[in-house]
Amino acid sequence: MSEKLQKVLARAGHGSRREMEAWIAAGRVSIDGEIANLGDRIESDVKVRIDGRSVSVKSADDVICRVLAYHKPEGEICSRKDPEGRPTVFDRLPKIRDSRWVAVGRLDINTSGLLLFTSDGELANKLMHPSNEVEREYAVRTFGEVPEAAVQRLRNGVTLEDGPAHFDSIKPAGGEGINQWWHVTLNEGRNREVRRLWESQEVQVSRLIRVRYGMVELPKSLPRGGWVELTMEQVNYLRQLAGLELETRSFLGTDKHSVSRSKVKSAKIRRAVRKHKVAAKPKPTRQRS
Repeated sequence: MSEKLQKVLARAGHGSRREMEAWIAAGRVSIDGEIANLGDRIESDVKVRIDGRSVSVKSADDVICRVLAYHKPEGEICSRKDPEGRPTVFDRLPKIRDSRWVAVGRLDINTSGLLLFTSDGELANKLMHPSNEVEREYAVRTFGEVPEAAVQRLRNGVTLEDGPAHFDSIKPAGGEGINQWWHVTLNEGRNREVRRLWESQEVQVSRLIRVRYGMVELPKSLPRGGWVELTMEQVNYLRQLAGLELETRSFLGTDKHSVSRSKVKSAKIRRAVRKHKVAAKPKPTRQRS
């Protein structure tokens, strides 16, 4: 059965559906040697190229939906490449054959915590759509005294430059001295929304960590710069949120090779974290004589 070209490319992990539509409109995609058009439908036996490079167009039955939970450190940007040479969230992810990881949303460079990646661009696209209100929870450290009146305004709603906004919940979570921790939730992911809400009350945020996306929590044992693959149950929870058919297979597997795969995965995570620590270490400066 034929399917829309952008849907097939997104499902195969070449990018989100929105990215694929933009690439098709820009003439970067061809089908059997002819420039593709938006709305083209394809079968699995055609030859598709992006920028002249042959790409996978597997059928839905041949694709296993995979999702990673990544512990993003501060200082990484949510882009594949950076002209300034800064580290990106894609640098330490495991290699994936005939596909690529697509980020589900973004976190700004100074925010750490849970960031999801999937091999299914259609899943990423649907989860990121504004109509799909997935609850996100953040741990926030503020600097200085926060008046109760300001907390009430953040609950009830304030006006930002891109419209009204509010926290669905806001709870104190301890702290010492002038630093206080809060846990806040909201159901949308506008650019820097958590920080801008606090700034609207002239409150300085000194640290911001995303700890939960829907029912998927940041594993407490996962080090910064590390990743873990979600179980089929967790993947299907996300697919249900997105209104997609449930996955019946898992890359993690349940066969006798799972233990060895787990060891390989743990080794990859340790290497990724070490790479982060090495990259973060300041380079020695030479002294002029």
